[in-house]
Amino acid sequence: MELGQYVSDLQRHLADASESGSEDTRAVAERLAAGLDAATRLVLLDALSAAASEITRDLAPGSVDLRLRGREVEFVITLPTVDVEADDSPAVAVEQDDASTSRTTLRLPDALKARVDDAAAADGLSVNTWLVRAVAAALQPKQRRSAQRVLRTGDNFAGWAR
Repeated sequence: MELGQYVSDLQRHLADASESGSEDTRAVAERLAAGLDAATRLVLLDALSAAASEITRDLAPGSVDLRLRGREVEFVITLPTVDVEADDSPAVAVEQDDASTSRTTLRLPDALKARVDDAAAADGLSVNTWLVRAVAAALQPKQRRSAQRVLRTGDNFAGWAR
């Protein structure tokens, strides 16, 4: 998505609005329009980022990320998985009853952060989406082992002793 078109439209609207004013008004509008490029891009990026956050909240565990490459904005959409993954474990479902999200600061050792980045990239996900799925998977109820005692070879036993 090229933002230049929207910046040019805003500059043109400013110039059009100044046409009814004096020569000084038009000169000021031209100087303002020239300086609007960077400020307008920042405001548009902020608005697009807020929109992506709202969409992500409704799409969880999917996500919409905003990437800036040069002067162009890209939307990266990660849809939630609903089928069985390659390792035959069911995809993790995140409860969507609560539409709000929370911002959390997470401090990771650099080596672990690098592994998270690699894992997210390998899955084609943003780090945030990957972490949401990892936390959701960690909170899934675990299959309970039977309470039976297991006899192992030798003199080693596993289980409870009274």
